[in-house]
Amino acid sequence: MQNNVTMLEMAKYICAADALARKSGLFIAIGEDFEEYVGITSRLPGKPPTTPNFRPDCSDLKPGKAFWIIGRDPQGKVAHVQAVRVHDLSNTNLAEHLESLRACFADPKKAGPGSSCNCYAPTARSITNLVAYHGDVWLREDFRGRGLSAFIGRIAFRLAGAKWSPDFIYALVAGWNIEKGIIDRYGYLHREPHGSVLRLPAHGIDDDDWLVWLTRDELLTTLSFT
Repeated sequence: MQNNVTMLEMAKYICAADALARKSGLFIAIGEDFEEYVGITSRLPGKPPTTPNFRPDCSDLKPGKAFWIIGRDPQGKVAHVQAVRVHDLSNTNLAEHLESLRACFADPKKAGPGSSCNCYAPTARSITNLVAYHGDVWLREDFRGRGLSAFIGRIAFRLAGAKWSPDFIYALVAGWNIEKGIIDRYGYLHREPHGSVLRLPAHGIDDDDWLVWLTRDELLTTLSFT
């Protein structure tokens, strides 16, 4: 825990987030067991497969370095998922991290033939030190349109800020998230196109995503509920 964020404060954030979620009909659980997480996400109708970033058969998701959030409806069915992990990029930068495929694989040699990633977002080369990745966000169709996008972003930001106080938090998103203003509602303040042009044929991935991000100071301003 860094930046004078105490365990008590973190508990307050979690309780406040839980209260907000319940008002929206979501009952939140938080965990670090990604075998359990992938077991849940792989059975969700309409959700794209969880990417290698959050799959324990691909990535090294050490305890204390990654967490997931799952929201269930009042009947106990999963209506929302998302996950966050942190990397120490002190000796490199985000562009190199993505292009090396280490963002997805503990051992890039296991990515499979024809795999590649190119990062054309200029700012990615100055994103360094402790960097958190926010991804695998999914909200069930019947929960969309309720104004939950801002909450979804805030709870991930608050937990990441409380646990790690990263220098940056980023996501990689399809262009339609930009066009529909979803990223604005999540709370991301910066964006650049072609942040990750990723080809993973063995995993059925052929993406050209935007890079969106917040700095530490911007992230920490989200740590107060209003």
